[in-house]
Amino acid sequence: MSIPNPDILRWAREGAGLSLEEAARKLSLKSKGMSGAELLSAYETGTKVPTQKKLMDMAKQYHRPFITFFLPEPPMSASMGEDFRLLPDTQFDEHEGSVKALVRDIYIRQSIVKEALIDGDEDIDIAFVSQGSTDTSIKKACQVAINYFNIDIESYRRSANPHDAFNYLRGCVERKGIYVLLVGDLGSHHSSISTEAFRGFALSDPVAPFVVINQNDSKAAWSFTLLHEVVHIWLGKTGISAQNNEHIVERFCNDVASNLLVTSGEVIKLYDEAMHSDEEFLPALQRLAQDLNISASLVAYRLFRQNMISQAEWVQVRTKLRDLWLKSKAQPKSKTSDAGGDFYNTRRHRAGGALIELVRRSLHDGVITETKAGRVLGVSPGNVAQMVGL
Repeated sequence: MSIPNPDILRWAREGAGLSLEEAARKLSLKSKGMSGAELLSAYETGTKVPTQKKLMDMAKQYHRPFITFFLPEPPMSASMGEDFRLLPDTQFDEHEGSVKALVRDIYIRQSIVKEALIDGDEDIDIAFVSQGSTDTSIKKACQVAINYFNIDIESYRRSANPHDAFNYLRGCVERKGIYVLLVGDLGSHHSSISTEAFRGFALSDPVAPFVVINQNDSKAAWSFTLLHEVVHIWLGKTGISAQNNEHIVERFCNDVASNLLVTSGEVIKLYDEAMHSDEEFLPALQRLAQDLNISASLVAYRLFRQNMISQAEWVQVRTKLRDLWLKSKAQPKSKTSDAGGDFYNTRRHRAGGALIELVRRSLHDGVITETKAGRVLGVSPGNVAQMVGL
């Protein structure tokens, strides 16, 4: 077996956001006379050579192709665009390697999609992309989105639940050429990525713009994240979001997305009803927000932005709501999922109708192979035909 490049081993570990100690623990490294971290350091300085099995373990833990370890120098890294995650409590170290791996995967998927559109003579520039500015008033930005995507907020609210409401909104966006994916891991639940690490990702391309939503978030938050990332695309701001309020772009996207879903007058009404309810404030706010297919966290954010509660109160409410959501997530779940519990239905829902339809057309016309189609859809090539209905 060829000898791996020690510099690449160190580069891959650091790119995964792991210290020597953390990586050694994940790799279950053991050796007589030295710690796991010392053994890994020996691999990275070239004084010892890892076995092929251990290299395969590294490829899995570092989210890199096995062949990467034998390159003469590190490959060019795909840009993540701008990083809008400025929350002070965001835990980057634990999830950063997974987030970067996910972004690399999305860039690959998007490049295949764009190539298919070009080869199929469907590469039409989308007028919405990069046409906006943070100098635009929130009201005008909302109207631009409503008009362009033909969003009927009453139809959104009439949806039976937040899941169906998201599907309505997603359809409005996908019909205009923006691909919307639900992705929250690297292929299995073992690689699940926390919403503290990222909530959404926008790839603002004029031909094949992508929106990625962390599927691990609450369904009530999916619609807000979708609109937030759509505003990123309108601004031409490719990047990854945690939806904090400290960055001017994030604040603008938050304000537009939230105002699209609930008006200032409705926020005041929700607050008054929750305050005068026989229930405690938070349960009442959750119930009232649910009637509009929005999250109570969104309402709390707007209360803060409308100076009805302080920033400290907003943070406190947001924290309590997140704790309640995490507690509900820990409860036993029904075996039947929203997508029907079927592997293909679940994968179709995560990929989105626009992507499924493009892959179906492209396969039929011989524009892409099943291997590339599988990469785009996040399934093995053997599952592609059944997934797209061929």
